[in-house]
Amino acid sequence: MRVTQMMLANNTLRNVSKSYDKLGTYQQQLATGKKIHRPSEDPVVAMKGMHYRTSLTEIEQFQRNLSEAYTWMENSESALGHTTNVLQRARELVVQAKNGTLGPEDRQAIAREIEQLKKDLVQVANTKVAGKYIFNGTKIEQAPVKDGSPPTVDNNNHDFMVEVAKGVKLKINVTPDNVFNEGLFETLQDIENVLNGTSTSGKTLDNLLSDLDNHLNDVLAERAELGARVNRLELVEQRLAEQQLIAKRMISDNEDADIEKIITELKSQESVHRAALSVGARIIQPTLVDFLR
Repeated sequence: MRVTQMMLANNTLRNVSKSYDKLGTYQQQLATGKKIHRPSEDPVVAMKGMHYRTSLTEIEQFQRNLSEAYTWMENSESALGHTTNVLQRARELVVQAKNGTLGPEDRQAIAREIEQLKKDLVQVANTKVAGKYIFNGTKIEQAPVKDGSPPTVDNNNHDFMVEVAKGVKLKINVTPDNVFNEGLFETLQDIENVLNGTSTSGKTLDNLLSDLDNHLNDVLAERAELGARVNRLELVEQRLAEQQLIAKRMISDNEDADIEKIITELKSQESVHRAALSVGARIIQPTLVDFLR
């Protein structure tokens, strides 16, 4: 086959153009730190990147769910701690009221304090977090307790579940009937009535003190169970943090360019490009006179 001047010129231009493409690719990788910028450059890297980023997005969503779970549990723990203090104070008052030396006015004063403790527990039972009632199961838009004598209780005892990991859901609320049940408020109301002299239940302060102790034990048991779930939540948080680090490392390994390697290849390609331009200038004859020499 006869090689013409036009063929030499076309081959030179094509090779120089490819060299420019390589230079452009290396410069882009160096500037952005990424191996590819379009899926067509390496479909395998692009597909893996989509998979890894989906996993990372899921992990970050679970971490946001964990934050909500912590908020609920911390507020629940705080409320249960306050409830424990209130019931212990009520117990102290009942023990004090059992002292036969107290007069009617003293018993009335204790009854008024019991009434205030009861109202305080109603407010605690209706605790809201981000506009949601945390002590009413899945009925988060409805207050579980209405103030009265005694207060009216309408508890929902369904578990409020939050997905904290893929396929793993965790209960983040306490069971309302184990803490703020109707029996608790009836006991406080009976104590108040006995001290006021208006009781019709037939119970004595000894009976009511025993009932109060049972309610206090129920609250303590619920706090212990909540603490166990908080511990598990912390373990899940640690696992998610580890998974997040792994996912980010995999994304980096898959997409990030090796800067040292890119710089070396860029310098090498620059040398090749200069040589191609020099050789092309010599091969391509610019004039007819040069061609006839």
